[in-house]
Amino acid sequence: MQRQFALIVALLCLTVGLVWAADEKPAKEAEKPAAAEQTLEQKVSYGIGLNIGNQLKQDNLNLDINLLSQGIADAISGAQPKISPQELQAAMMEFQQQMQAKMMAKAAAAGAENKAAGEKFLAENAKAEGVKVTDSGLQYKVIKEGEGPMPKATDKVKTHYRGTLLDGTVFDSSYDRGEPVTFPVNGVIAGWTEALQKMKVGSKWKLFVPSDLAYGERGAGQQIGPNQTLVFEVELLGIEN
Repeated sequence: MQRQFALIVALLCLTVGLVWAADEKPAKEAEKPAAAEQTLEQKVSYGIGLNIGNQLKQDNLNLDINLLSQGIADAISGAQPKISPQELQAAMMEFQQQMQAKMMAKAAAAGAENKAAGEKFLAENAKAEGVKVTDSGLQYKVIKEGEGPMPKATDKVKTHYRGTLLDGTVFDSSYDRGEPVTFPVNGVIAGWTEALQKMKVGSKWKLFVPSDLAYGERGAGQQIGPNQTLVFEVELLGIEN
């Protein structure tokens, strides 16, 4: 745990410029009386502290700032620690357990909210013109019907696609990267595997994928939360075996 905190401090030092840029003040503040010029060491010291503070705020950690500063000072000066290694280890373990419990509770609440929002959306969307619903719950709308063959589960396909959340946030797009993607039909989320086997080469569909046919409770990456319903535009460019 101590090594993890040391690593956090090191990473924060590398990102100091990002925080200063984000907190940049309007030019009119330059009119205030100039403070005494700080040395490089003073500026870096303040910057590291600023980064640590922003990280603690972002992680919503309820810490005693005075004792945090005292701990840093004692470590640098080599002073005798005010608690024993055994006490520190026990406190760190208890704190870590509390943080994990909070994170799990937060994820569960977000998952329940996302699931309810997805079910409501899909119930309404199923009534929309041109939307078809399969037995699995997958919904799709044909934008353009191709004339080529349909791939099998064991095939590899080349596609262009754009994935969005229900609020329209784009979380992935081969269009934006300017290059199509090739992958096995059975190597993607269940909603895609099902849809691709119904599409003819040259087709472009819009998919509305329930969470249980997407990433489920685990979510994916930083943008796709637990139990989120996803929307994709998928263009099947070809079969490559």
